[in-house]
Amino acid sequence: MNEPRPPVEGTWELAILTPLGRQHTVLTLTRRDGRLTGTMRDVRHGEQVDLVELEQHGARLTWAQSITRPMRLNLAFDVTVDGAAMSGQAKAGRLPASRVTGQRATPAGG
Repeated sequence: MNEPRPPVEGTWELAILTPLGRQHTVLTLTRRDGRLTGTMRDVRHGEQVDLVELEQHGARLTWAQSITRPMRLNLAFDVTVDGAAMSGQAKAGRLPASRVTGQRATPAGG
């Protein structure tokens, strides 16, 4: 049975609570030809990366990304969308999971 898939497309402002402090990012999700793609930009450091292995299962989104600032890390995200809110975690290797929270900055499709 397929879970209902809420619209996730648009721009999201996320906060990631890391051991180095709160990191602010902008997540942009788009859907083209049925395929979900995305990028994430670190507000403080300006680094923008493409998301890989981005998947949506109902209200749950998972993806991976590699960053170089503030340090080189491979991150795995697992979040849930609830209307205009997003919450979950980001994991970097053996480090403890970091809490992720966010709000939609633009409406779906806009």
